[in-house]
Amino acid sequence: MTAWTAVIALLFAFCLDRWFGEPGARWHPVTWMGKYLGWMGGWIAPREALPSPNWRAFWSGALAWYGGAAIVGLIAWLLQWALLQLNEALAGLLIGALFKPMLSWRMLRVEVANVEAALGRSLDAGRLQVGRLVSRQVMQLSESQVRESAIESLAENLNDSVVAPVFWFLVFGLPGAVVYRFANTADAMWGYKGFRAGMDWEWAGKWAARADDVMSWIPARITALLIAAPAGGLPLVRLRREAAATPSPNSGWPMAAMALALGARLSKPGVYALNEAGRAPDAAATARALRLSSQAVAMMLASSCVAIFLLAWEMPW
Repeated sequence: MTAWTAVIALLFAFCLDRWFGEPGARWHPVTWMGKYLGWMGGWIAPREALPSPNWRAFWSGALAWYGGAAIVGLIAWLLQWALLQLNEALAGLLIGALFKPMLSWRMLRVEVANVEAALGRSLDAGRLQVGRLVSRQVMQLSESQVRESAIESLAENLNDSVVAPVFWFLVFGLPGAVVYRFANTADAMWGYKGFRAGMDWEWAGKWAARADDVMSWIPARITALLIAAPAGGLPLVRLRREAAATPSPNSGWPMAAMALALGARLSKPGVYALNEAGRAPDAAATARALRLSSQAVAMMLASSCVAIFLLAWEMPW
């Protein structure tokens, strides 16, 4: 892929996201990935608690993950290869159109803004709206906890839905972004400890969870730096300490960066508290979180384009 093709694809994908948002569920590749994962999940996850370690479930999950990743990666590679036979501008536009469903910035931004709008109507409306973003129980959350949940989701998904897909696109092109999206979707559907929907994922989903951890490790830290930059910078020692308070090796980084940048406390009751001495977030904090995220995305796009051309000077991209 030439540098111009890569840049056109990247920018056109974000233009499509801004103009049109998400494709319909019927045509969305992530929906197709979800159907495969749902079907395979019924085969690999036991429906009763079995002695630990359950290596049969573990290796079944690993093989099912690799099978799905190989299928989507090969399809993406073949499509990219075919499109690269065209002139670089047209190839960039078409690859960008295929890359777009792998990222989701407009929908994330709108959903978080809708939480604040719903809180303006009533607390219950805010709780129901934030329930679209998070998997935790929401009907007992206070107003500030609803905002905390929304801002945490914004920071975490800024990595999962924007920065990480772009990172893997820059590294491996369309196949990289597609395999990352498959890994992230598999973690969302399989990466649970214990029972979910009547199936035990303790061992069946372990490979999917670890694969997502590995693929998100670098992007999560890049996301934290992108949030820190428009906030004027953050102390890295403090950022690392706050990030370590969460169970995840990755999601704590962008969430901690957002908490410190806002000077706000972000927490999950009974699990963690980031920047615990910070103030409870208000409507202004949500608005600032959205501005910081938008600035982070703009910086990511600009730096990605520069990086593509710098690499092109040294080697074919």
